[in-house]
Amino acid sequence: MISIAHAQEAAGATQASGFIQFLPFIVIFVFLWFVMLRPQMKRAKEHRLLVEGLQKGDEVVTQGGLTGRISKIGEAYVSIEVLSGAEALVQRTAIVLVLPKGTLKSAL
Repeated sequence: MISIAHAQEAAGATQASGFIQFLPFIVIFVFLWFVMLRPQMKRAKEHRLLVEGLQKGDEVVTQGGLTGRISKIGEAYVSIEVLSGAEALVQRTAIVLVLPKGTLKSAL
């Protein structure tokens, strides 16, 4: 009788130690979630809202540093007036910043 009880106790200890072995991986995943993945998803959501909220007349900056005023908006592309009469066609997702109104007044 004693040997059977002893064997059952050892099996329970093995299951608990199996969970203990995976605990560091779980902790690392949770840490990486809060440090890397969650902020990245937040930035992506903010950029998506920025791109969806673009309007004609907004002054914007693209990923390449091109600044100008939006003159035409399409579904995938935006036409930006970079100089008086000169326009550039860029993808909507390439716009990274909307400037306050009047920022480019002297440049255009």
